[in-house]
Amino acid sequence: MATKSIVLRPNSLPSTFISRRGLFPKSVLSTTTTSSASVGKLSFSTIAYGPSLSKGHSPNPLKLRNPSSFEDTSTNNNLVQLDVDAFTRVFDISALRVPSDLCFSLESRLRGHLLNWPRIKNIARVPGDEIDDQLKTLFPKSDFGEESDALVTLNRRIYGKAEGDGELLSPVLYRDKLARTFNSRGYVKFRNLAKISRPKKKRKKDGVDSDNCHSREKRVAGRNEMALLEVVTEEDDSEGEDMSSLLGKEFAKKWRGPTRLLLLDERYSNIRTRELPESIKAVLEEHEGRSTMTAFELVKCKLTLFYNYWQQNEILEVLLPKGMTIPSAFETVGHIAHLNLRDEHLPYKNLIAKVVLDKNEPKIQTVVNKIDAIHNDYRTMQLEVLAGNRSLVTTVVENGLRFQVDLAAVYWNSRLATERQRLLSCFTRDDVVCDVFSGVGPIAISAAKKVKHVYANDLNPYAVEYLERNCVLNKLERKIEVFNMDGRRFIETIFAIQRAQSITQVVMNLPNDAAEFLDAFRGIFKRNHMDKQRTLPRIYVYGFSKAHDPEFDFHERIRIALSEVGFEVEMRRVRLVAPGKWMLCASFILPERVAYAKTDSIL
Repeated sequence: MATKSIVLRPNSLPSTFISRRGLFPKSVLSTTTTSSASVGKLSFSTIAYGPSLSKGHSPNPLKLRNPSSFEDTSTNNNLVQLDVDAFTRVFDISALRVPSDLCFSLESRLRGHLLNWPRIKNIARVPGDEIDDQLKTLFPKSDFGEESDALVTLNRRIYGKAEGDGELLSPVLYRDKLARTFNSRGYVKFRNLAKISRPKKKRKKDGVDSDNCHSREKRVAGRNEMALLEVVTEEDDSEGEDMSSLLGKEFAKKWRGPTRLLLLDERYSNIRTRELPESIKAVLEEHEGRSTMTAFELVKCKLTLFYNYWQQNEILEVLLPKGMTIPSAFETVGHIAHLNLRDEHLPYKNLIAKVVLDKNEPKIQTVVNKIDAIHNDYRTMQLEVLAGNRSLVTTVVENGLRFQVDLAAVYWNSRLATERQRLLSCFTRDDVVCDVFSGVGPIAISAAKKVKHVYANDLNPYAVEYLERNCVLNKLERKIEVFNMDGRRFIETIFAIQRAQSITQVVMNLPNDAAEFLDAFRGIFKRNHMDKQRTLPRIYVYGFSKAHDPEFDFHERIRIALSEVGFEVEMRRVRLVAPGKWMLCASFILPERVAYAKTDSIL
């Protein structure tokens, strides 16, 4: 048995070599389970439809290591290696060879009988019989073997005899003629003089840039190698054929134009032409009766799916112990994938990180896991680098703005991007915004594009450093004033400044402790006379609640902090951060009795 193959790229099946014979003997489809402890035979009737690591057969039997061997307590976490060849699976399928101009109409009519596997197209090209669309007009439709007038013109252009009959020379022959006639005639009468005489751009010398470019191209190309289609040529089928011709009858047949392969469903993998469903036969006979040039063939193929084809959860399902929850979700911060692994996943954390990195390159270059919950005042997370490079400095693009972030020193949560966008929609161009816990500035800088002015503060000096850097990066430093102080002191200080008393919006996005800072608003205007025309600021405060009624619980905490009950509070659930734990956003206009309250506090 001989096979010819072609590497397939994502969502496409390129050219393949096929046999002209339509009939082939039946073959036995053997499958193996993916368990490292046992290998057994399975049938399509017991497995769900579609490709699976539990179906087909492997040229390299799936001998995976015991998952416990991936446990690594050392500090060198980048040594986990996977045998990617072990995930190669071969599937026996059949395909219909059809004329290229009919492939799309046939694909539509035979949709229910085609392969329809994810990331694999049903149409494959056939090399060797393809022809460019511009060259089709050079050949007569009746007989491709006779030379037409158009072909004669083409030959004149190729061999440099076309200028006399109005046809332009090919670029190669034109440059040759230009060189031969330069001494006698010069460049005056030649077309495209400026383009030809312009010097070529110098290529970059071998160095760091070229190496990076080469490695990047190599990585992308490798990632695209997801599948391989092989069409099997049965050499034993020549028995009983007329051997009068040394090359066989199929070489004596005239070429009938370009063709395509329509990959049939897996249930038709081992059938002959006469065993095809009547619905397929009816469609083919209908098209075959319209033209004598139409020909259909049934060919046997092998579809090989490599490690790059399988998705992250499919790989982890094989590698992790049976019954363990597969970690599939992670937060993306620039080039960093942030995992929150459960305790049961920790023995296999390096293995999980390796698969996550492989399946998300080149976008993801670093995989980290949060070691402990946030307990410090700076809201920084204790992160462990599991795979990739160890850089935790990255650039995040949100709302059309760029933010530089160092996850080792500052706080960032990409899952709040939607909430930040909703909050920005509440601001107008006349607003003055005060961001009490700004971090690196996702709200403050985004608001600066829209509002009149922004006052931003954070206790973490590293966050303030990145906040100032991001202001310059987005060219908004003139509309933002940055502070580095405690939240309560910032509130008291900023409202004591005469020019800052026009603040209309206050954002307090520190869900763990923000409600405890509300008492700082008591008496912020006590030194001013009560002015009915003064616009009191609207406050947006975030918080967590594990209560049965989280809205009521958070509402009570706000009223206790302000020592006031007679005001309206709008409450909204943001997201569920943990089972039974909600993040909420409360918004209210600061009550007059709170703003002008007489207190004994001294600035």
